[in-house]
Amino acid sequence: MNILILSAGTRNKIVEYFVKTLVGRGKVIATDMSNLAPAIYEADKYYIVPSMTDAGYIDTVIDICKKEDIKGVLSLIDPELSLLAKNKEKFEEIGVKIVGSSYDLCEMSLDKYKMYLWLKDKGYNCAKSYIDKDEFYKAVESGKITYPVFVKPARGSASISISKAYDKESIEILFSHNDGLMIQEYLQGQEIGADVYIDMISGEIVSIFTKKKIKMRAGETDKAVSFKDERLFELIKDFVSKAGYRGQIDIDIFDIEGEYYISEVNPRFGGGYPHAYECGCNHMKLICDNLEGKINGNTIGEYKSGIYMMKYNEICIKEF
Repeated sequence: MNILILSAGTRNKIVEYFVKTLVGRGKVIATDMSNLAPAIYEADKYYIVPSMTDAGYIDTVIDICKKEDIKGVLSLIDPELSLLAKNKEKFEEIGVKIVGSSYDLCEMSLDKYKMYLWLKDKGYNCAKSYIDKDEFYKAVESGKITYPVFVKPARGSASISISKAYDKESIEILFSHNDGLMIQEYLQGQEIGADVYIDMISGEIVSIFTKKKIKMRAGETDKAVSFKDERLFELIKDFVSKAGYRGQIDIDIFDIEGEYYISEVNPRFGGGYPHAYECGCNHMKLICDNLEGKINGNTIGEYKSGIYMMKYNEICIKEF
């Protein structure tokens, strides 16, 4: 059984964990559009491919799947998740399973305002969000929201182009220079990350790992500590069952004075997932078992609290 990891980039650990899990079972093939993406060199084999925006990109990926007898394919970047889901039938025709959620869920996760509207409609605590700045100004005047706030692209990932605004003048300047922005309430509390796996056959959540974030860098968890809270586990189970996600997802949550607020969802491996793996939550194995037709059992919370993760830099040296 061979697995294809698209847009591997700098996710060396993710590729490494798949390779370890597949020893004796199959191989890991990785792709990227650059030969300077270090994670591809952790794989058993790699391909340099065109940009995902290239008209022939999906055909290129399908050709790789045929050549390498791929059983499952996944991506490590947000925009590509929708592209894969949109072409799900093409992959299924050649016997390849997309490891991920539906097109609509990938799109909703990528569009932060759509996600806000969904969370609000379902009654979950979440950050107040506005697309219309005039509507936001009215909310400020009525006391529904206060400065500071975040101004960010409604569609985006990796905390790119996020600005903290302290007044109306700052918001006017940001909106005059960019399109597609939204204004989001600044949540001040303990930020939490949840690495969750939903069985692709049964649709049941089988693994949840939660961590309190200590330090962030470029939108990713740099330092964190594992913890458990049954109330949080129940919230995550309720949220996921209503939304309908499948496979691996990463959820950002805030604990504000004892109340949990759902912030964002990435339907893929998050940058902080290695913390979960090293604590015993091997989601690569869960994926492989699903691809072999096996339903995974419930392992929610089967890890130790108080285990710290600290990221550090590493290098890859190559001669071309």
